[in-house]
Amino acid sequence: MAVQINPSILSADFARLAEEAKAVQGADWLHVDVMDNHFVPNLTLGVPVVESLARATDTPLDCHLMIEDPDRWAPQYVEAGASSVTFHVEAAAAPVRLAREIRAKGARASMALKPATPIEPFEDLLPELDMLLIMTVEPGFGGQAFLDIMLPKIRRTRELIGKHGLQLWLQVDGGVSASTIERCADAGADVFVAGSAVYGAEDPAEAVRALRAQAEAVTAKASWACDH
Repeated sequence: MAVQINPSILSADFARLAEEAKAVQGADWLHVDVMDNHFVPNLTLGVPVVESLARATDTPLDCHLMIEDPDRWAPQYVEAGASSVTFHVEAAAAPVRLAREIRAKGARASMALKPATPIEPFEDLLPELDMLLIMTVEPGFGGQAFLDIMLPKIRRTRELIGKHGLQLWLQVDGGVSASTIERCADAGADVFVAGSAVYGAEDPAEAVRALRAQAEAVTAKASWACDH
């Protein structure tokens, strides 16, 4: 399983997004937080900004939709240039149909779970997905402290992925930093969203490299990775 680092532009300077995208050279994806001030109490950006960002960078866009009615809106983000689109299961009316539509349009389909949402009821949906996102903070704002109580949930999710023999990426988002990424990797995550830990650093590209090195060192010894 390859470690992936996805800097979150929620922590970037919105007035300089093209430059900020270039500042994280070496990142696997750019994580784009879309918030509608309804599903979460914050308002960020939408389809036009994603379209512009897609033209400004060669790094693929990983759009995380923290919005109501993703069944209606998610396909538009694929058309705008996103290579991966994540919807929240708490907001989706028909998650399987939506995942299939995202895939049919040519993007990777991902489903996110808020901290209080258990993984077990959605075990049968996992084969329909390319990635699962476990939120390690309450969605809505950057800069929050990592919730250690999510680590057992990450482990249980990794066990379910292994149980079904799936090539499913397991992403964590929220409070990921040099002090928390190793715990996430040991628990089973292989895709890491980092906002202030990257864009708050003096050298964002170096921060990406350092986080990757930390996660890779742990993954190489993690029991879940050694079983594959």
